[in-house]
Amino acid sequence: MENMLFDICDDEMICGTDEAGRGPLAGPVVAAAVVLPRDFPFFMLADSKKMSERKRLEAESVIKEKAIAWATAAVSHKTIDRINILNASLLAMKLAYEKIKGTTAITLLLADGNKCPDVDIPCRAIVKGDAKIPEIMAASILAKNERDRLMVLADRKWPAYGYAKHKGYPTAAHIKAIGIYGPSPIQRMTFHTGLEKDDEPDLLSLL
Repeated sequence: MENMLFDICDDEMICGTDEAGRGPLAGPVVAAAVVLPRDFPFFMLADSKKMSERKRLEAESVIKEKAIAWATAAVSHKTIDRINILNASLLAMKLAYEKIKGTTAITLLLADGNKCPDVDIPCRAIVKGDAKIPEIMAASILAKNERDRLMVLADRKWPAYGYAKHKGYPTAAHIKAIGIYGPSPIQRMTFHTGLEKDDEPDLLSLL
């Protein structure tokens, strides 16, 4: 599939990266980076947004078992507020890649979207890459599952907000909870009008 879309040499060591959590009103953005072997069971991969939770978890188990290398990285809501969600997403991708770059000789990074993170190897941004490129599909699955787990942990600390159900996305129930209880300690304050920033700790330090 990749060779049909791009002029990629057979001997390239490809790493795919993707993020989860650009749209929520609360919590971190999480990215993953994945290098897959040629004999990986690619049939089980897809855009994580179109997979059931069961299928994502099944795929995650195989990815972590069979991948040549993989890693996830999270960037907190406080950093999102400071540098904006796009830059935070690119930073998360960079951090995930940097966790594995020394473990294998990666020669090309393929990033989902239309911008590349600032990395030390060639990078190509692939619009809708999570529906086209196996390595990006795998990264999207790991990122989505990891972020969901973080939000379930957040729900245990702040159950009034319902994070286990909506994972911080702007559902009616989430917006209602904010109206009743005010912003939670992991609220992305720049995603709201009328909310004031504070010095609450970030989710990653509390879990």
